[in-house]
Amino acid sequence: RTAAAAESGGVKKALDIAISGGAVMGMGVVGIALLGLVIVYKLFNGDATIVNGYAMGASLVALFARSGGGIFTKGADMGADLVGKVEAGIPEDDPRNPAVIADNVGDNVGDVAGLGADLLESYVESIIASLAVAATAAVAVGAGAPGMEYIRAFPFVAAGLGILASIVGVLYVKKFAQNDPQGALMMGTYVSAGLAAVLVLLYAAIRGESFVIDGVTYGKFGPALACIIGVISGGVVGFASEYYTSGKYAPVKQLAERAQTGPAVAVVNGTAVGMASTGGPVIILAIAVVLAYYCAGIYGIAIAALGMLATTGMVVAVDAYGPIADNAGGIAEMSHLDPSVRKITDNLDAVGNTTAAIGKGFAIGSAAYAAIGLLSAFILAAKPEHVSISDPKILAGLLIGAMMPFYFSSKLFNAVGTCADTMIQEVRRQFRETPGLREGKEGVVPDSARCVAIATQGAIRGMLLPGGLAIVFPVVIGVVLGASGLAGMLVGSIATGVMLGIQMANSGGAMDNAKKYIEEGHFGGKGSDAHKAAVVGDTVGDPLKDTVGPSINILIKLMCVIALVLAPLFAKMTPLFDLLVK
Repeated sequence: RTAAAAESGGVKKALDIAISGGAVMGMGVVGIALLGLVIVYKLFNGDATIVNGYAMGASLVALFARSGGGIFTKGADMGADLVGKVEAGIPEDDPRNPAVIADNVGDNVGDVAGLGADLLESYVESIIASLAVAATAAVAVGAGAPGMEYIRAFPFVAAGLGILASIVGVLYVKKFAQNDPQGALMMGTYVSAGLAAVLVLLYAAIRGESFVIDGVTYGKFGPALACIIGVISGGVVGFASEYYTSGKYAPVKQLAERAQTGPAVAVVNGTAVGMASTGGPVIILAIAVVLAYYCAGIYGIAIAALGMLATTGMVVAVDAYGPIADNAGGIAEMSHLDPSVRKITDNLDAVGNTTAAIGKGFAIGSAAYAAIGLLSAFILAAKPEHVSISDPKILAGLLIGAMMPFYFSSKLFNAVGTCADTMIQEVRRQFRETPGLREGKEGVVPDSARCVAIATQGAIRGMLLPGGLAIVFPVVIGVVLGASGLAGMLVGSIATGVMLGIQMANSGGAMDNAKKYIEEGHFGGKGSDAHKAAVVGDTVGDPLKDTVGPSINILIKLMCVIALVLAPLFAKMTPLFDLLVK
């Protein structure tokens, strides 16, 4: 529809449809997530075990959507780019390329469905972590104690107010996007975040009460302030991602310049940009966690996660807009529409590149917050004894947890590589064995269905082992090392997983936008040596930003939620390690 609108109605109509499509996605994610959680919560009277199971289900779907979708789309993308653009010298999204259909299908699977499942998971888990901490506090001081009803209701109210703020943000974008699309998308995000902050403050002022957690009394504005800290830190983390991945700023411009000396230099410098990008977001998250703790204790950390995710509807709406515009460009190219249509969709896609970078930063930051909130809830529920850094079980768990994101990443990289290898061989075979395909002879069409089948099989096979590891490891560590060892494992996986997720997402984003910066005409433009090097860098960066980086976010949340679901079991059982030692 966006491609057709670009042909018949120009920029204005195409932009309106792309934004409306993104808005449907965004509101659908938060509406369905919150509705499902409220139904489960009411149906089972807030039973923690069952409510935690809802989060676990969301995590499992998100893991398979992100990792499976990422393997599918990047296997197809690498096959299409390396054989089509580099070897055959045909344009991107050219209908002669057998892997183009699989590539465009994969954009929807990975970038739209995957992102939605990822943020839905974080959204649900931040609410559930808050509810778990509130339930534990109510057990300690009594359900009828002052403030207990307030802190149980606050997560649902904050989520509802966030949806209202997101609706206002979407309406703002639809009204003002015609004149300055990028400015309107960014301002719409800020409008929704600011409105959400004001609304939670008003709610705290009207209905708030002081409450006690772990023997400490907190004021009625504590949860609202923690929520606002989450909102602000989410915006800052998003901007940091934009700085390191946008063609407007120095890191990407320098990366494009260095691509003139070859693909190896482009890849090395792209990796360096991603590593440098971990500094700002991690420091911001660390400061925010401490401030949120002082506002409302462990409950405040979980609420800060919810604050960052309160406007998820708006963030998903803005982020889903990018793949819609990107796919419209692919359809325009494959349908042989007028070049002016592709120019319109490319301009819309360029706006989406910035919003996509912010969305990825937002997903990483929210994953870190949600995981810390779930970890806090697990520690309260499992009550591990003798929590000390000198405890060998905690140290062992810490080391194993720190290893998990790296081992998990290796399996995903291997799956993408295997899928891409099969795809490349198939595309080469078709170019070699189908007369007239490379030349674009009339009536000669590629066997795209074969490429889609290869990507599908590669995704299904490739995600089984990483997914199995994410599910099995917390259970095994909990049985062998007990609750304290499992807590150590979760801390280790959060520490390395957040860094690795940021580095991979921003390395891939920087290499992608360095290629686009060169294609705009800098350093020789399309077809130059710098462009060829940047295409290789972009191909290396694609699985980093679209498969492995986002999947690590889900890995750390999934392990935390599995630990939380099994916390009552681990609290009662004697670790196998203790039995063997005795």
